[in-house]
Amino acid sequence: MIGRLRGQLLSKHPPQLLLDVGGVGYEVEAPMSTFDDLPALGETVTLVTHLAVREDAQVLYGFTREQDRALFRALLKVSGVGARMALAILSCMDAAGFSQCIEQEDYGALMRVPGIGKKTAQRLLIEMRDRIEGLGAMSAVSARAPLDTHDQALADAVSALVALGYRPPDASRMARAVDDGAKTCEEIIRAALRAL
Repeated sequence: MIGRLRGQLLSKHPPQLLLDVGGVGYEVEAPMSTFDDLPALGETVTLVTHLAVREDAQVLYGFTREQDRALFRALLKVSGVGARMALAILSCMDAAGFSQCIEQEDYGALMRVPGIGKKTAQRLLIEMRDRIEGLGAMSAVSARAPLDTHDQALADAVSALVALGYRPPDASRMARAVDDGAKTCEEIIRAALRAL
């Protein structure tokens, strides 16, 4: 699985961009929210990625923020929502904006996304209600800023605590309680578990 890429940005033609990583060119599909955060051509960029393996293709999706990738993955689990629709949602709003739509049951905002009608918007509201707690915790880590090393460490620590069985809001609270702004992901996890 390819989870992260760091390399030179060679081209960007929405929804595709080309990244040179150690001499290998990776074609990556990304939402407009990611394109908004990209540096100029020739500069170095770091993307968190999701690799989709299908019978007829392998497609790599890239995001500058961990919470956008988490939302993308959560959306893929909703019946009737594929990668194209998930990218369309993330092109119109970030994870924090999507969380707000779900919390306020604002299906009108979701219907403004190309390809989403009333029934799909209502299904998203119902199916994403329980999953949105974790995304809200991640959104709080970095609402619109690209991931820096510390934000990435904190987001990874929260994800790891969720994987260990803690509820997303609890995992976020635990990680933040022990974070001093200089710890690595592993140090945050250890400190959070010791603090219990």
